[in-house]
This record gives sequence, structure tokens and C-alpha cells, in this order.
Amino acid sequence: MNLKPVREGEELNDVKLKKFLFEHNLITDAKSELQVGQFSNGFSNLTYLLHIEDKEYVLRRPPFAAPKRGHDMGREYKVIHNLNKVFDKAPMAFAYTEDVDVIGAPFYIMSKVLGEILTAKEARTRQVSPSEFKTISNTWLDTFVEFHNVDYKAAGLDNLGRPVGYVERQVTNWGKQYLAAATDDVPTAEKVMAWMQDNQPKEYDHTLIHNDFKYDNVVFKDDTWKEITAILDWEMCTLGDPLMDLGTSLGYWTTAADPDFMKQGLQSPTVMEGNPSRTEIVQQYGLKSGRNIDNLTFYYTYGLFKIAVIAQQIYYRYKHGHTSDPKFANLNKASELCCNTAWQAIQKNQIDNLF
Repeated sequence: MNLKPVREGEELNDVKLKKFLFEHNLITDAKSELQVGQFSNGFSNLTYLLHIEDKEYVLRRPPFAAPKRGHDMGREYKVIHNLNKVFDKAPMAFAYTEDVDVIGAPFYIMSKVLGEILTAKEARTRQVSPSEFKTISNTWLDTFVEFHNVDYKAAGLDNLGRPVGYVERQVTNWGKQYLAAATDDVPTAEKVMAWMQDNQPKEYDHTLIHNDFKYDNVVFKDDTWKEITAILDWEMCTLGDPLMDLGTSLGYWTTAADPDFMKQGLQSPTVMEGNPSRTEIVQQYGLKSGRNIDNLTFYYTYGLFKIAVIAQQIYYRYKHGHTSDPKFANLNKASELCCNTAWQAIQKNQIDNLF
């Protein structure tokens, strides 16, 4: 991940934070020197690297002026704390607090995970080859299937969500959230919302789902790309339809065959040669998981629309001055692109060759 100095206005209270670390036995002296950096890759929760007493920890907190929905630090902490006991690709979580007096928001402390994170920029810098991407995509997909097979009851996460009725609630709630954050007139947005209401599946499996499973949210052990040691960004993990999880991943999965405006609007390492098409990902997931994937257009459309809503919500905060990060300045256009692409998928009833 790309580590930078802490952005202005997003600093941490060093004195109170060190006291918190000391009280939770993560350091031996509350007066130790603390160095803080900020990871710049994410678009949602704020992530910091803490270096103190020759130890390194990661701190996660919600973005400034964000609604609690989708940014529940206690819930995210519970997920990885419990899941780590039965699934070794969940990071270790050490401490959590709701006390906003420490840094101004709820937060938790987790382990720093060593390894390779493949962002679009990193993939270009490394000049990852087509043969390497075949290995990368296969490892990524194997891990996805492995995660969907985790026994969530054994992890004590059977009350994490309400899997019955999950699809219907998601379609309805994401539509409401889009309308609440809308800033531009996007005709395809309401068309997509109406279509999803009328075409959602009524029966589906119930598993743990990550809801943001993509290349830059996994940590590869090394650049042989044959093993993933950790999955990151658990804020949206819940119980529901695993194909909704797959649909979200497909939404991010732009390819070399897509037009330039799609590749530029949804930047991803998947645009580089050697990555499978979205259709091939679905076929491989079906073979590896044993699941039948009916209503594929719905799942891809849902994934694109959810990404559209997330981008629009972040842009809404940016437009209203709640965050100053310049990478948020054009997210309204990315949101519109997702809506337009989803409508194309609906019109053509396919997930590749849309334009």
C-alpha cells in the first residue's frame, strides 16, 4: 500500500493514542516516540500505520463526517477478531474502542500484514506479465471460494447478518442510499434501480461475504503470486448471497477488451493482459465452488450499481467539504459510468463486450 504523511485535518492525538496502546498492553511506555503514516489507497475508512517501540500496528477509523452505516468499527473489529480463529487470512485484531475522546472517532488496532498488494499503479510499475496474471487470478479466485466456504458458525459470526431476505434488502437499501447522496442527474440510475427490483433472485445460498474482494484488498505472500496471506478491508463483511459478493468483484473487473473510458473510470490491475474476462471469472468460480450461476446479468448489474453508490457517497462528502483528498474530485463521473455500464449490461443481457 502507498504510505504517505498524514493528510491535514486527519491527524491523530498522539498523547491519547499512546495512552490507549499502553493500557491495552501493546506498548510498554506511554511516553514512547510514535511515528504515524497514512495509507492513501483506500476510498473509505481511514487507515494509518503506527510505528512505536520497534513495533508496527495498523489503525482503522471511519472517514470524517461519514454516516455510521458501512463504517461500524466495532463490527469490523468483531469480524476479523472472530474470523482469525478459523480462517488464517483474516488479520489479527488487538483492541477496539468506541471512546471518541481518544482520536475523535471509534477505531481499532490490527496487525500489519507483510506481503505484496497489487494496485493498478503497482502492477504497471512491476510490469506484471500475462503469465503472472494467470497465476494471480487463479490464486485470487481460489481464496475467494475458500472464504465463501468458511464455517461462520464456528467463528461465532452466525449473528453477523440476516441472510434471509438479503438480496431484497440490498437492492432496496442501495437505491435509497444513492438517492440520498445524488448530486447529478443520471437517467440510467433510476432505470437500473427499477430493473433490479423486478429481476432479483428469490432463492440463494447463505455464506460469509466480503463485499469488496478485489486484487488490492488481498496481500500476496510474495511475487510468486501463489499464496494469499491476508484479506483486507472487512467493513462490509456480512452473511448473504455469495454471488452478490462475486457480482461486486465483477463490477471492479475491467479488462483489456473494455473501452478506454471504462478502463480509465474503473482503474484496476485486471485491465492488463493475462487476466481472464468477466465471463471466464464466472465460469471458473462456478467450477471451483460447485455453484450454479443463474441470473448473471443481475449480479453484475448489482455490483456496478453498488460501486456507483459508494463512489457517489464519497463524492457527496467531498463536494460538501468533509474531505479534501483530491482523488475524490471526479468520483461523480465514476458513479455515472457504473450506472451507464450497468444499463448496457441489462440491455445486452451479458457482462462482456458492452460497448
